[in-house]
Amino acid sequence: MITKTGLAAVLALGLFVSPLAAADNGGDDSAISLALVGDVMLDETPGKQIEAGHDPFSPFASILKAADIRVGNLECVVATGGNSDPEKIYTFRAHPRTLDVLKRHFDAVTLANNHSGDFGPLAFGEMLSLLDRQGIAYFGGGVDLARAHAPLIIERKGLRIAFLGYNEFAPRSFEADYDRPGIAWSEDEQVRLDLAKARSRHRADLVIPVMHWGWEFERKGNPRQRQLARLLIEAGADVVIGGHPHVTQDVEMYRGKPIIYSLGNFVFDGFDSPEANTGWLLRLELDRHGVRAWQTVVAHIDRVGTPHPGSRSEGMCWARGMEKEQPCADD
Repeated sequence: MITKTGLAAVLALGLFVSPLAAADNGGDDSAISLALVGDVMLDETPGKQIEAGHDPFSPFASILKAADIRVGNLECVVATGGNSDPEKIYTFRAHPRTLDVLKRHFDAVTLANNHSGDFGPLAFGEMLSLLDRQGIAYFGGGVDLARAHAPLIIERKGLRIAFLGYNEFAPRSFEADYDRPGIAWSEDEQVRLDLAKARSRHRADLVIPVMHWGWEFERKGNPRQRQLARLLIEAGADVVIGGHPHVTQDVEMYRGKPIIYSLGNFVFDGFDSPEANTGWLLRLELDRHGVRAWQTVVAHIDRVGTPHPGSRSEGMCWARGMEKEQPCADD
Protein backbone atom coordinates (compact mmCIF):
# COMPACT_ATOMS: atom_id res chain seq x y z
CA MET A 1 0.00 0.00 0.00
CA ILE A 2 1.31 3.46 -0.91
CA THR A 3 0.93 5.98 1.89
CA LYS A 4 -0.25 9.52 1.22
CA THR A 5 3.28 10.72 1.85
CA GLY A 6 4.75 8.21 -0.60
CA LEU A 7 2.17 9.02 -3.27
CA ALA A 8 2.75 12.73 -2.88
CA ALA A 9 6.50 12.20 -3.17
CA VAL A 10 6.35 10.13 -6.32
CA LEU A 11 3.97 12.60 -7.96
CA ALA A 12 6.43 15.35 -7.12
CA LEU A 13 9.45 13.37 -8.33
CA GLY A 14 10.19 15.41 -11.44
CA LEU A 15 13.46 15.11 -13.32
CA PHE A 16 15.73 16.68 -10.78
CA VAL A 17 12.85 18.52 -9.19
CA SER A 18 13.37 17.28 -5.67
CA PRO A 19 10.69 15.18 -3.97
CA LEU A 20 12.02 16.38 -0.63
CA ALA A 21 9.32 18.94 -0.17
CA ALA A 22 6.71 16.24 -0.60
CA ALA A 23 8.31 13.39 1.36
CA ASP A 24 8.13 13.33 5.13
CA ASN A 25 11.55 14.08 6.63
CA GLY A 26 10.52 14.74 10.19
CA GLY A 27 11.49 18.38 9.93
CA ASP A 28 15.05 17.57 8.80
CA ASP A 29 16.13 19.91 5.98
CA SER A 30 19.61 18.43 5.54
CA ALA A 31 18.63 16.17 2.63
CA ILE A 32 21.04 15.94 -0.31
CA SER A 33 20.94 14.59 -3.85
CA LEU A 34 23.39 12.08 -5.28
CA ALA A 35 23.83 11.13 -8.95
CA LEU A 36 25.57 7.85 -9.81
CA VAL A 37 26.36 6.39 -13.21
CA GLY A 38 27.75 3.09 -14.42
CA ASP A 39 30.71 2.36 -16.67
CA VAL A 40 32.67 5.39 -17.90
CA MET A 41 35.29 4.26 -20.44
CA LEU A 42 37.33 7.17 -21.81
CA ASP A 43 39.63 5.28 -24.17
CA GLU A 44 38.91 4.49 -27.85
CA THR A 45 36.09 6.51 -29.46
CA PRO A 46 35.09 8.52 -26.35
CA GLY A 47 38.75 9.45 -25.90
CA LYS A 48 39.01 10.52 -29.54
CA GLN A 49 35.88 12.61 -29.12
CA ILE A 50 37.48 14.41 -26.17
CA GLU A 51 40.71 14.91 -28.13
CA ALA A 52 38.64 16.56 -30.87
CA GLY A 53 37.12 18.98 -28.36
CA HIS A 54 33.83 17.22 -27.68
CA ASP A 55 32.37 16.47 -24.25
CA PRO A 56 30.61 13.07 -24.12
CA PHE A 57 28.89 14.03 -20.87
CA SER A 58 27.33 17.22 -22.26
CA PRO A 59 23.82 15.80 -22.88
CA PHE A 60 23.66 14.97 -19.16
CA ALA A 61 25.51 18.09 -17.97
CA SER A 62 22.52 19.87 -16.44
CA ILE A 63 21.29 16.69 -14.75
CA LEU A 64 24.70 16.01 -13.22
CA LYS A 65 25.14 19.65 -12.19
CA ALA A 66 21.86 19.56 -10.26
CA ALA A 67 23.16 16.87 -7.87
CA ASP A 68 25.06 17.64 -4.67
CA ILE A 69 27.43 14.69 -5.27
CA ARG A 70 28.28 13.03 -8.63
CA VAL A 71 29.93 9.58 -8.77
CA GLY A 72 30.82 7.22 -11.62
CA ASN A 73 32.70 3.98 -12.27
CA LEU A 74 35.95 4.79 -14.10
CA GLU A 75 36.17 1.71 -16.34
CA CYS A 76 39.71 2.31 -17.58
CA VAL A 77 43.11 3.34 -16.34
CA VAL A 78 44.09 6.95 -17.09
CA ALA A 79 47.81 7.13 -17.83
CA THR A 80 50.50 7.28 -20.48
CA GLY A 81 52.79 4.60 -19.03
CA GLY A 82 52.58 0.90 -18.25
CA ASN A 83 52.25 -2.20 -20.38
CA SER A 84 49.01 -3.92 -21.35
CA ASP A 85 48.12 -7.23 -19.76
CA PRO A 86 48.81 -9.84 -22.49
CA GLU A 87 46.22 -12.22 -21.03
CA LYS A 88 43.31 -9.81 -21.43
CA ILE A 89 41.26 -9.48 -24.62
CA TYR A 90 40.18 -5.91 -23.88
CA THR A 91 42.44 -3.36 -22.24
CA PHE A 92 41.59 0.33 -21.80
CA ARG A 93 44.00 3.20 -21.16
CA ALA A 94 42.69 6.75 -21.50
CA HIS A 95 44.87 9.81 -22.02
CA PRO A 96 45.24 12.19 -19.04
CA ARG A 97 43.54 14.95 -21.08
CA THR A 98 40.24 13.16 -20.46
CA LEU A 99 40.36 14.07 -16.77
CA ASP A 100 39.69 17.74 -17.52
CA VAL A 101 36.30 16.72 -18.93
CA LEU A 102 35.64 14.19 -16.17
CA LYS A 103 36.34 16.84 -13.54
CA ARG A 104 33.59 19.11 -14.94
CA HIS A 105 30.91 16.58 -14.16
CA PHE A 106 32.07 14.28 -11.34
CA ASP A 107 33.24 14.65 -7.77
CA ALA A 108 34.44 11.08 -7.32
CA VAL A 109 34.98 7.77 -9.10
CA THR A 110 35.22 4.17 -8.02
CA LEU A 111 38.32 2.30 -9.19
CA ALA A 112 37.14 -1.15 -8.05
CA ASN A 113 36.65 -2.80 -11.42
CA ASN A 114 38.32 -5.28 -13.78
CA HIS A 115 40.03 -2.64 -15.96
CA SER A 116 41.91 -0.49 -13.43
CA GLY A 117 44.87 -2.86 -13.69
CA ASP A 118 44.88 -3.26 -17.47
CA PHE A 119 48.33 -1.63 -17.80
CA GLY A 120 49.85 -2.75 -14.53
CA PRO A 121 50.91 -1.04 -11.30
CA LEU A 122 52.95 1.69 -13.00
CA ALA A 123 49.94 3.01 -14.93
CA PHE A 124 47.66 2.58 -11.93
CA GLY A 125 50.01 4.60 -9.73
CA GLU A 126 50.20 7.28 -12.41
CA MET A 127 46.40 7.44 -12.46
CA LEU A 128 46.21 7.90 -8.69
CA SER A 129 48.60 10.85 -8.94
CA LEU A 130 46.66 12.37 -11.83
CA LEU A 131 43.35 12.06 -9.99
CA ASP A 132 44.89 13.67 -6.90
CA ARG A 133 46.26 16.51 -9.01
CA GLN A 134 42.88 17.11 -10.63
CA GLY A 135 41.04 17.00 -7.31
CA ILE A 136 38.89 14.04 -8.37
CA ALA A 137 38.27 11.85 -5.32
CA TYR A 138 38.34 8.07 -5.62
CA PHE A 139 37.61 4.93 -3.66
CA GLY A 140 37.85 1.17 -4.12
CA GLY A 141 41.54 1.40 -5.00
CA GLY A 142 44.72 2.88 -3.59
CA VAL A 143 48.45 2.69 -3.03
CA ASP A 144 48.04 -0.24 -0.63
CA LEU A 145 45.43 -2.54 0.93
CA ALA A 146 44.44 -0.12 3.69
CA ARG A 147 43.87 2.77 1.26
CA ALA A 148 41.94 0.57 -1.16
CA HIS A 149 39.52 -0.48 1.58
CA ALA A 150 39.25 2.93 3.24
CA PRO A 151 35.96 4.77 2.72
CA LEU A 152 35.78 8.01 0.82
CA ILE A 153 33.95 10.48 3.04
CA ILE A 154 32.06 13.31 1.36
CA GLU A 155 30.17 15.77 3.53
CA ARG A 156 27.31 17.91 2.27
CA LYS A 157 24.85 19.94 4.38
CA GLY A 158 26.11 18.28 7.55
CA LEU A 159 25.62 14.73 6.21
CA ARG A 160 28.72 12.51 6.08
CA ILE A 161 28.45 9.95 3.28
CA ALA A 162 30.90 7.01 3.15
CA PHE A 163 31.57 5.40 -0.24
CA LEU A 164 33.19 1.96 -0.47
CA GLY A 165 34.06 0.15 -3.70
CA TYR A 166 34.69 -3.55 -4.33
CA ASN A 167 35.44 -5.80 -7.28
CA GLU A 168 33.71 -9.18 -7.24
CA PHE A 169 34.38 -10.15 -10.86
CA ALA A 170 36.64 -13.20 -11.25
CA PRO A 171 39.40 -14.04 -11.87
CA ARG A 172 40.74 -12.32 -8.80
CA SER A 173 43.47 -10.00 -10.05
CA PHE A 174 45.17 -6.67 -9.46
CA GLU A 175 44.20 -6.75 -5.79
CA ALA A 176 45.89 -4.29 -3.44
CA ASP A 177 48.13 -5.77 -0.75
CA TYR A 178 49.87 -4.40 2.33
CA ASP A 179 52.73 -3.04 0.24
CA ARG A 180 51.24 -3.11 -3.27
CA PRO A 181 48.82 -0.78 -5.07
CA GLY A 182 45.61 -2.11 -6.51
CA ILE A 183 41.87 -2.41 -6.00
CA ALA A 184 39.66 -3.63 -3.17
CA TRP A 185 38.40 -7.18 -3.52
CA SER A 186 35.08 -8.23 -2.02
CA GLU A 187 35.39 -10.70 0.85
CA ASP A 188 32.33 -11.04 3.07
CA GLU A 189 34.03 -10.65 6.44
CA GLN A 190 36.26 -7.80 5.25
CA VAL A 191 33.26 -6.00 3.79
CA ARG A 192 31.39 -6.28 7.08
CA LEU A 193 34.41 -4.85 8.90
CA ASP A 194 34.80 -2.01 6.40
CA LEU A 195 31.15 -0.99 6.77
CA ALA A 196 31.42 -1.05 10.55
CA LYS A 197 34.59 1.07 10.49
CA ALA A 198 32.94 3.60 8.18
CA ARG A 199 30.44 4.38 10.93
CA SER A 200 32.52 3.88 14.07
CA ARG A 201 35.91 5.24 13.00
CA HIS A 202 34.93 7.66 10.21
CA ARG A 203 31.63 8.82 11.77
CA ALA A 204 29.62 8.30 8.59
CA ASP A 205 25.90 9.03 8.73
CA LEU A 206 25.26 6.93 5.62
CA VAL A 207 27.26 4.15 3.94
CA ILE A 208 27.05 3.36 0.21
CA PRO A 209 28.94 0.35 -1.22
CA VAL A 210 29.44 0.35 -4.99
CA MET A 211 29.96 -3.16 -6.34
CA HIS A 212 31.55 -4.48 -9.55
CA TRP A 213 29.90 -7.88 -9.89
CA GLY A 214 27.70 -10.25 -11.89
CA TRP A 215 27.95 -11.71 -15.37
CA GLU A 216 28.08 -9.68 -18.54
CA PHE A 217 24.80 -9.12 -20.42
CA GLU A 218 22.62 -10.88 -17.82
CA ARG A 219 19.51 -8.81 -17.10
CA LYS A 220 18.93 -10.03 -13.54
CA GLY A 221 21.20 -10.22 -10.53
CA ASN A 222 22.49 -13.74 -9.93
CA PRO A 223 22.28 -15.64 -6.61
CA ARG A 224 25.74 -14.50 -5.47
CA GLN A 225 24.88 -10.85 -6.16
CA ARG A 226 21.65 -11.21 -4.18
CA GLN A 227 23.35 -12.96 -1.27
CA LEU A 228 26.09 -10.33 -1.08
CA ALA A 229 23.70 -7.40 -1.51
CA ARG A 230 21.59 -8.58 1.41
CA LEU A 231 24.70 -9.16 3.50
CA LEU A 232 25.70 -5.55 2.79
CA ILE A 233 22.30 -4.23 3.89
CA GLU A 234 22.40 -6.39 7.03
CA ALA A 235 25.91 -5.04 7.73
CA GLY A 236 24.66 -1.46 7.65
CA ALA A 237 24.61 -0.27 4.03
CA ASP A 238 21.90 2.29 3.26
CA VAL A 239 21.77 1.43 -0.45
CA VAL A 240 23.75 -0.97 -2.67
CA ILE A 241 24.76 0.07 -6.19
CA GLY A 242 26.13 -2.36 -8.76
CA GLY A 243 27.73 -2.45 -12.17
CA HIS A 244 29.83 -4.51 -14.61
CA PRO A 245 27.26 -6.52 -16.66
CA HIS A 246 27.13 -3.76 -19.36
CA VAL A 247 23.33 -3.87 -19.11
CA THR A 248 20.91 -2.64 -16.50
CA GLN A 249 19.60 -5.27 -14.11
CA ASP A 250 16.66 -5.57 -11.75
CA VAL A 251 16.01 -3.57 -8.60
CA GLU A 252 15.13 -4.95 -5.18
CA MET A 253 13.98 -3.39 -1.91
CA TYR A 254 15.38 -5.29 1.09
CA ARG A 255 14.55 -4.23 4.62
CA GLY A 256 13.28 -0.98 3.15
CA LYS A 257 16.60 -0.23 1.42
CA PRO A 258 17.21 -0.23 -2.35
CA ILE A 259 19.52 -2.57 -4.22
CA ILE A 260 20.28 -1.47 -7.78
CA TYR A 261 21.99 -4.52 -9.23
CA SER A 262 23.48 -2.84 -12.30
CA LEU A 263 23.45 0.68 -13.75
CA GLY A 264 24.81 -0.61 -17.07
CA ASN A 265 27.01 1.49 -19.34
CA PHE A 266 27.13 5.28 -19.40
CA VAL A 267 30.00 6.47 -21.62
CA PHE A 268 31.13 3.47 -23.64
CA ASP A 269 31.33 2.52 -27.32
CA GLY A 270 31.65 -0.73 -29.22
CA PHE A 271 28.41 -2.48 -28.29
CA ASP A 272 25.79 -3.58 -30.82
CA SER A 273 22.82 -4.59 -28.69
CA PRO A 274 20.19 -2.04 -27.58
CA GLU A 275 20.46 -3.41 -24.04
CA ALA A 276 24.20 -2.62 -23.81
CA ASN A 277 23.57 0.84 -25.27
CA THR A 278 20.99 1.66 -22.62
CA GLY A 279 22.15 2.61 -19.13
CA TRP A 280 20.86 4.45 -16.09
CA LEU A 281 21.80 7.55 -14.19
CA LEU A 282 20.56 6.92 -10.66
CA ARG A 283 19.46 9.87 -8.59
CA LEU A 284 19.17 9.34 -4.84
CA GLU A 285 17.62 11.70 -2.32
CA LEU A 286 19.29 11.11 1.06
CA ASP A 287 18.64 12.25 4.61
CA ARG A 288 19.87 11.06 8.00
CA HIS A 289 17.45 8.14 7.89
CA GLY A 290 18.73 6.80 4.57
CA VAL A 291 17.29 6.93 1.06
CA ARG A 292 14.16 9.09 0.89
CA ALA A 293 13.59 8.66 -2.84
CA TRP A 294 15.30 7.40 -5.96
CA GLN A 295 14.84 7.73 -9.70
CA THR A 296 16.49 6.16 -12.74
CA VAL A 297 17.11 8.38 -15.77
CA VAL A 298 17.55 6.28 -18.89
CA ALA A 299 20.69 6.96 -20.95
CA HIS A 300 20.57 6.06 -24.64
CA ILE A 301 24.16 5.65 -25.84
CA ASP A 302 25.00 6.56 -29.43
CA ARG A 303 27.59 4.99 -31.75
CA VAL A 304 30.43 7.18 -30.40
CA GLY A 305 29.66 6.28 -26.80
CA THR A 306 27.80 9.46 -25.79
CA PRO A 307 24.73 9.04 -23.54
CA HIS A 308 21.49 10.96 -24.18
CA PRO A 309 18.68 11.28 -21.60
CA GLY A 310 15.50 9.37 -22.32
CA SER A 311 11.99 10.48 -21.41
CA ARG A 312 10.86 10.56 -17.79
CA SER A 313 8.38 7.76 -18.34
CA GLU A 314 11.22 5.40 -19.33
CA GLY A 315 12.66 5.60 -15.80
CA MET A 316 11.54 4.14 -12.48
CA CYS A 317 10.70 6.14 -9.34
CA TRP A 318 10.38 5.25 -5.67
CA ALA A 319 9.82 7.33 -2.54
CA ARG A 320 9.70 6.48 1.14
CA GLY A 321 6.30 5.03 1.97
CA MET A 322 5.96 3.11 -1.30
CA GLU A 323 6.12 -0.67 -1.27
CA LYS A 324 7.63 -0.91 -4.76
CA GLU A 325 9.09 1.30 -7.47
CA GLN A 326 6.83 2.52 -10.27
CA PRO A 327 7.31 4.02 -13.73
CA CYS A 328 7.95 7.74 -13.37
CA ALA A 329 5.00 9.91 -14.34
CA ASP A 330 5.33 12.19 -17.36
CA ASP A 331 5.65 15.91 -16.68
